[in-house]
Amino acid sequence: MAEYNKLTEEIISKLQQAAPGHILTGDDINEDYSHDEMPIYGKSAPEVVFMAHSTEEVAAVVKICNEHKIPVTPRGAGSGLVGGAVPLLGGVLIDITKMNKILSYDLENFVVHVQPGVTLNDLAEDCAKQGLLYAPDPGEKFACLAGNVSTNAGGMRAVKYGATRDYVRAMTVVLPTGETTHFGATVSKTSSGYSLVDLMVGSEGTLGVITELTLKVMPAPKVLASLIIPFENLNDCISTVPKIKMGNIEPQALEFMEREIVLASERYIGKSVFPQELDGTTANAYLLVTLDASSEDELDNLIEKASEIALEEGAIDVLVADTPAKMKDTWAARSSFLEAIMAETKLLDECDVVVPVNKIPSYLEFVNKAGEECGLTIRSFGHAGDGNLHIYQCSNDLEEEEFKARVDKFFDLIYPEATKCGGLVSGEHGIGSGKISYLVDSVGEINIKLMKGIKKAFDPNSIMNPGKVCYLLDNNN
Repeated sequence: MAEYNKLTEEIISKLQQAAPGHILTGDDINEDYSHDEMPIYGKSAPEVVFMAHSTEEVAAVVKICNEHKIPVTPRGAGSGLVGGAVPLLGGVLIDITKMNKILSYDLENFVVHVQPGVTLNDLAEDCAKQGLLYAPDPGEKFACLAGNVSTNAGGMRAVKYGATRDYVRAMTVVLPTGETTHFGATVSKTSSGYSLVDLMVGSEGTLGVITELTLKVMPAPKVLASLIIPFENLNDCISTVPKIKMGNIEPQALEFMEREIVLASERYIGKSVFPQELDGTTANAYLLVTLDASSEDELDNLIEKASEIALEEGAIDVLVADTPAKMKDTWAARSSFLEAIMAETKLLDECDVVVPVNKIPSYLEFVNKAGEECGLTIRSFGHAGDGNLHIYQCSNDLEEEEFKARVDKFFDLIYPEATKCGGLVSGEHGIGSGKISYLVDSVGEINIKLMKGIKKAFDPNSIMNPGKVCYLLDNNN
């Protein structure tokens, strides 16, 4: 492991001079900084919190940390689920949430320039006022955009519009050495050397601190509607997905969910949205489909096509939510899945594997059997259109040590199975500190060696977010 130093009064004084009034120490540091939204991966408090306000401040602070070999942890809203923003070695935590301005739009080139702490919700609302769409739509609307970029967040609209990576044109980055550079350009295509932008996307704060972003936007679709499609079983539900995708329909979102998670969500929001039984048939799985179009006639045609396909594939019925109120209720239920699970669960862990779409039913059957074998309650939902599954392990009865042991056994079963299916460890939540060993097993030693080489090139002293992605604290990296 790299050698690190503790913060001394002298180093803290240098930080305070570099960022006057923006350095927090001692009791001024909120306990929330010691964990993310999945505290099962442990808590670790920073020695200093730096409330970043400018690129120049970030560069000055990081330069001091690099010179003195002080660990640095970039952090946005702290909504991650794999321990990615937890300062495992203390050191300096850089909070970018105060850098939250939407700087400008370039409507001739369809891009927006933003600071890293702008939330997804704020950008989405601001774009909508101007008839624009920022297409990435991860479930946590109040995550910071730099956090979305750092994990390549996907979300519901990825099936049609792609993940965050597809919308990052350029960025300003403070490197771990304290140098400031610019990656990418406003242009929509490039063949100009290695794509350093793409290296930063998904790097989870291990290669530098993003201080400005240029993101692609597009004209917003004119009309939208959502379809709730109940099925008697999961196999029929998932087998419908490729048929819809092949039907020249191009759904904006294509989600699946099982009965138990729907019931939990409706208990949480206090409203029934998804039908539980129709014509005497119990719904045990659902597709939630959103369609967009440039006209009402086009939308009606898409609804008709999708409904015909679903009914031919065994859907019990097709319910259309075509008013703002109905769509709001429908997606409120879907967006509350994680909160609903948390509200009813004492101990919780999760994984967001991604597998080929046609493997979803057999893989989930394997997962549910593994959950039974390990004595865990399993709740599953996910992005049917791209095979990204959110699988939660829950318990209200076990002690934490026993729960963790059972989850480890569960992961040892399901991650290799995902790899065997042609899948990967994470579709959008990232690796953080919690999934490193599973990444190594999935992608192999050669690829991990390449990742470590990239890390070393960017961060020669290994100060930036140590213990994450490919950097094991107990190994000599």
